[in-house]
Amino acid sequence: MVQKAKILLVDDRPENLLALEAILSALDQTLVRASSGEEALKALLTDDFAVILLDVQMPGMDGFETAAHIKRRERTRDIPIIFLTAINHGPHHTFRGYAAGAVDYISKPFDPWVLRAKVSVFVDLYMKNCQLKEQAALLRLQLEGGGKGGVGDGKEAAGLLAELSARLAAVEEQAEALSKQLDDDAADAAAVATAAHLERKLTGLRRALDALEPGTGNPSSVPSQN
Repeated sequence: MVQKAKILLVDDRPENLLALEAILSALDQTLVRASSGEEALKALLTDDFAVILLDVQMPGMDGFETAAHIKRRERTRDIPIIFLTAINHGPHHTFRGYAAGAVDYISKPFDPWVLRAKVSVFVDLYMKNCQLKEQAALLRLQLEGGGKGGVGDGKEAAGLLAELSARLAAVEEQAEALSKQLDDDAADAAAVATAAHLERKLTGLRRALDALEPGTGNPSSVPSQN
């Protein structure tokens, strides 16, 4: 069963959180509420999230300050943040949002279809990256087994390599389709850059897997895909 991605919704108003849940429920992912910046940071200590929807105007720790804390943490610095704001103070206010690390800045009231589409892109990228990490973990397991004289040779090793190659091919196909969709939709530059980074990692993993084929080189030279 495919594990669902988690989306963090941060807003001090319960009615706004309820509205976001209604809009994003169609994505069939796990929606996590946080009613303050402090509560959001606490949730980020233990869970991994595909994207964060962060309200700018909150009492106490506002959205800008919350984003700054998120970007300072190594564990969370790469999580995409979409700022939501009920007011528009002009270009300077928007620039502050991007400077704080946001990948997008949306003023309320927003188009539900647009918001859902933007969130969906980052969920797809997150899921592809999770699949990539899984393939990398299996590849490292194979390398370790080969180094110990275990499952690294014979029919069992060949079967595992074939399975790894097939799984990687599926992820490559999905990533290619996603990149084409981003090009067609003229998506945000941050989403396009993230997709390109994912494709580079896939290319590296494919080369590493090819290096394990008999007669193609030394498996110990295969790079890590962290």
